Amino acid sequence: MAELLSKPKKGFFYYVEKGGNALPHPALLFGIFGIIILVLSAIGSLLGWGGTHPATGEQVEIVNLLSKEGIHRIILEMVTNYTSFAPLGVVMVAMLGIGISEHSGLIKAAINALLVKTPAKLITIMVVFTAVISKVAGDLGYLLVIPLAGVIFHSLGRNPLVGMSAAFAGVSGGFTANIFITSFDPLLAGLSTEAAQILDPSYEVLPTANYYFMATSALMVTAVATLVAVKWTEPRLGKYSGDVPREEIVEATPLEKKGLRNAGWVFLGFIVLITIGLLPKITIYGWTLPLPEGILRGAGENPILNSPVLKGFITILFLMFAAAGAVYGFTIGLYKKGDDVIKGMNESVKALSAYLVLVFFAAQFIAWFKWSNLGVLLAVNGASALQSLNIHIIPLAIIFIIFTAMTNFLMGSASAKWAIMGPIFIPIFMLLGYSPELSQAIFRVGDSITNIISPMMSFFALIIVYYQKYDKNAGIGTIIATMLPYSIALFLSWVVLLIIWIVFNIPFGPGVSMFYGQ
Repeated sequence: MAELLSKPKKGFFYYVEKGGNALPHPALLFGIFGIIILVLSAIGSLLGWGGTHPATGEQVEIVNLLSKEGIHRIILEMVTNYTSFAPLGVVMVAMLGIGISEHSGLIKAAINALLVKTPAKLITIMVVFTAVISKVAGDLGYLLVIPLAGVIFHSLGRNPLVGMSAAFAGVSGGFTANIFITSFDPLLAGLSTEAAQILDPSYEVLPTANYYFMATSALMVTAVATLVAVKWTEPRLGKYSGDVPREEIVEATPLEKKGLRNAGWVFLGFIVLITIGLLPKITIYGWTLPLPEGILRGAGENPILNSPVLKGFITILFLMFAAAGAVYGFTIGLYKKGDDVIKGMNESVKALSAYLVLVFFAAQFIAWFKWSNLGVLLAVNGASALQSLNIHIIPLAIIFIIFTAMTNFLMGSASAKWAIMGPIFIPIFMLLGYSPELSQAIFRVGDSITNIISPMMSFFALIIVYYQKYDKNAGIGTIIATMLPYSIALFLSWVVLLIIWIVFNIPFGPGVSMFYGQ
């Protein structure tokens, strides 16, 4: 098989990649990690490792997974660990819909139409910006933007791994940065409110608490990731010379244009129906518009953010792409009957076979790590040590960022980490005279920058599968070596941005000061 990538110079990142890829297959590696967790749980239980959970006040002790009860649980819940692994269902459902669009040729035709109109010099920044804002639609970036970025770059004769790395940096490295308010904002705000009320029972953190800072961060992430992709990643990886066929950029035929128009009408129809479903009853001068009550509106003070449209966007994604893909296929004559549509679904599942195997081992490791309480205990003890430093806000903020970034290698869930850290750090910052909104913003920076190099990130296994489409030898080392420059650049840039915000006391959100009590 031909060399997939031109050989990079032997430097630090070369050895990171070689060292990482010298490890066993990622699936086996997760299995080995799981065994290590089992052994550590037994040792920790024997030695009496423990601590106090800051959110509940309860004692946290290591659970021995090699005890009778632990072994029973491992045996009884191995299947449910796999089937309940959150990204598994999300990926499978989304890919069933996307698979129809891909099999029918809709995605290829749409990409060709996009590339014909978009100047080549703007492709990289367009990909990154799309990836950054995709979080408004949940996990859409992981499932659609990252693989499409590889296809787009390959079509242009550029290395597809460069496109995917740039998109990955936008989706995951800029995890909480967005020019829109997403469902993650009220989630964090709720946890922050509970933590702030430890000291001030009347304090409330709003979903817009960090909007100004995170919207600016979205633009910063776009610029930094684009710069790293063009100036570092592409020269390092070199020209792609693998055997994956390139999807040539060609002008659409009249029939394909008709198919694209029909598919576009399907997408537009979904958007109209969703919009109507989100609208409340509208009365103008006493006349109520003849529209149904917003059937898709959620409960509470934020009916749109709490709506099933955002919380269940994967279902919407499946329906939209399945319907549009089927309409395109029937329009161009590729599909003659319903059975042809099912073939598209079958092909998408076949492509995920490697991911299904990898997820089995990853799901067991993450479940055992959670059961053992090792991750919680490490986070609690680390946070307590940081609490004792008692230093100025800027060095404290930088240390907090680093600490949070390192915790990403222990716990993948941002909300779980903040549920532990928030009740510690928010009161600390408040006692120092700084607002809960500031400590929340610092946490969001630290939580984002190492997502792209942490195997604990839920979609890390899927990213490996994406890379292996173009480089069959790609492994954990390939991902980490490729993404580490992005992580370093984002860390440095975000620290500078945060320091500017603190020094000039710029509001983090509407009506939000960095100081508590103002």
